[in-house]
Amino acid sequence: MAIKVYGAPGSTATLRVRACLAEKDLDYEFVKVDMANKEHKKPEFLARNPFGQVPVFEDGDLTLFESRAITQYLAHAYPDKGNSLIITDPKKMAILAVWIEVESQKFEPTASKLVWELILKSMLLGMSPDEAVVDEHEKKLEELLDVYEKRLSECKYLGGDSFTLVDLHHLPNLKYLMGTKVKRLFDARPHVSAWAADIQSRPGSIKAFTA
Repeated sequence: MAIKVYGAPGSTATLRVRACLAEKDLDYEFVKVDMANKEHKKPEFLARNPFGQVPVFEDGDLTLFESRAITQYLAHAYPDKGNSLIITDPKKMAILAVWIEVESQKFEPTASKLVWELILKSMLLGMSPDEAVVDEHEKKLEELLDVYEKRLSECKYLGGDSFTLVDLHHLPNLKYLMGTKVKRLFDARPHVSAWAADIQSRPGSIKAFTA
């Protein structure tokens, strides 16, 4: 088996790559990295990713890290496998690129902070969330989802009329947030709510989160 993914099952970045592999219907070997024992900081792992973060991806002699770079590679390297995930028309591709940047630069920082405070902080450290931080990032998320609501009133998905990488990139944080009180912010916006339900119900999404 040529493809390997080194990662942690609950890691949002790892889940992003696994969701992409599921969408592309590609077989791979998953190598669990024991983050609690700091395997990601040991020399053998640092040789694959000098930043000591998961996931690391291998396809034959190619080694990659950074989840969005990995999904871009998979979408372009395996165009005839599974679902496309990309757009080839230059103008539509540029619009897709804009929303990919929105996810990484605006959604990810806010959503990941909420995931940390509302879920992971308690799970990993046994600590309660900082409500001031939660309130601050809820407000940021509300403002962003207002923009999403307008966008999704114009097209079914953020990149256009088909499911693409930008929708997929949202999935891990979105999945976590749907289990918190923040879900109400998505539910309050009908187009956002429909989009969130749609992308979570895809077979590839379900497979990635239950594997």
